[in-house]
Amino acid sequence: MSDGMEVSAGGKKPQMSLVGLFLASMVAGGVQYGWALQLSLLTPYVQTLGIPHSLSSVMWLCGPIAGFLVQPCVGLYSDKCTSKLGRRRPFILTGCIIICFSVIVVGFSSDIGYALGDTKEDCSVYRGKRLRAAVFFIMGFWLLDFSNNTVQGPARALMADLAGSHGPSAANAIFVSWMAIGNILGYSSGSTNKWHEWFPFLQTKACCEACANLKAAFLVSVVFLGVSTVVTMIFASEEPLDPAVAKQSEGEPSGPMAVFQGMKNLPPGMPQVLIVTALTWLSWFPFILFDTDWMGREMYHGSPEGNPEEVAAYQEGVRQGAFGLLLNSVVLGISSFLIEPMCRKFTARVVWIFSSFIVCIAMAMVSILSSWSLGDFGGNVQDAATQKGLKGAALALFVFLGFPFAVLCSVPFAVTAQLAATQGGGQGLCTGVLNISIVVPQMVIALGAGPWDELFGKGNIPAFGAAATFAFASAVAGIVMLPKLAKTSFRSVSMGGGH
Repeated sequence: MSDGMEVSAGGKKPQMSLVGLFLASMVAGGVQYGWALQLSLLTPYVQTLGIPHSLSSVMWLCGPIAGFLVQPCVGLYSDKCTSKLGRRRPFILTGCIIICFSVIVVGFSSDIGYALGDTKEDCSVYRGKRLRAAVFFIMGFWLLDFSNNTVQGPARALMADLAGSHGPSAANAIFVSWMAIGNILGYSSGSTNKWHEWFPFLQTKACCEACANLKAAFLVSVVFLGVSTVVTMIFASEEPLDPAVAKQSEGEPSGPMAVFQGMKNLPPGMPQVLIVTALTWLSWFPFILFDTDWMGREMYHGSPEGNPEEVAAYQEGVRQGAFGLLLNSVVLGISSFLIEPMCRKFTARVVWIFSSFIVCIAMAMVSILSSWSLGDFGGNVQDAATQKGLKGAALALFVFLGFPFAVLCSVPFAVTAQLAATQGGGQGLCTGVLNISIVVPQMVIALGAGPWDELFGKGNIPAFGAAATFAFASAVAGIVMLPKLAKTSFRSVSMGGGH
């Protein structure tokens, strides 16, 4: 059918085709484009505004808080929404509009701070703090994370609603493939330093080359998000929820109380999934938070607050880190289509445990490469050939982590969808509950990573060492605790969302 629907056997309710499902989930790519820019550019950028490295991780606390408060509640309310647009699309549309606004605030924060009196000097010579710009940057950053979480929960639940007989793994593979596309576009944007040449009018007295590059990349992400939102709104043809069905749950607790009540009534095996998910994210978030900063500091020996040569080295390291994330996303996209056959052959449990061991090895290697590059062993001065080899090995680690990241983005959600289906619905709420086991570890890392690194005075190395330990703990916990699901269940279990 032209709208991406195909009639199921027996002439029943139309079944969304895989092409239609792919187009309906395009908003995931638009959101991920901006998220990729956040991950690759904003930790380094905020340090140029005067926020010290030891406090830059605290800025990311907004994501876990938003995920803890916003995504479960939005998932719950979207389960009960009776809008003519459907249950999920009103929240997706609203969240995307707020994302566009917050991205503009982030991109123009330096200009706003300059207008409010941060300094009258040109950005090419001024090296001091820009606190007004930092305030608007952080406000935009927090709003961006809150709006991201407004979209992500309903978008995943929408896939659950529309997947039907295609099953949870196929739907999650499509969702992750859009994440990979968004990542590739976002990290490509973050790795280039040509934006200020293509859009020279974005460069101002308050915003030099690096800032103009960031500003242009974010403006392009707004355009892509707008297009992807329109496509999703057109192809994700939801059926409005019957108000009579929604009324049946009027007496039930709402908001955070309903989320916690849902945690008390989890399907069998779900508490173990939450624990292993939490340990897995404890192992990932240090790298997600500091990957490009690590390249700039440890591998390229730069500093965002140093002399012009150190700043240039740091920015080159950040761009190379963004390129590494681009390579990571290519592997992520390819791997997303391998997850289902691997889970059917080895079970989701084995795939998840295997990926945790990979992360453990990778985080240990990050710590070793950092120490080697900084001269902690092998001599204080590394020759040019050695440094080149170390930088190449660092990029290889980004590639190496592509597969386990595909597992992280897919398998826990597919397992959750399957377990939720055993009790007949509430995909939005169940996805939100899973999100709690993701955001709590992020709170721990956001609050503790900076002070932990500062305690040892070793830059990002202590956080990566802790990440390797958490990854090993995740693998062991997976062996002991994860439920043993049938190999064939990934395709046969429907992700159809309940009311």
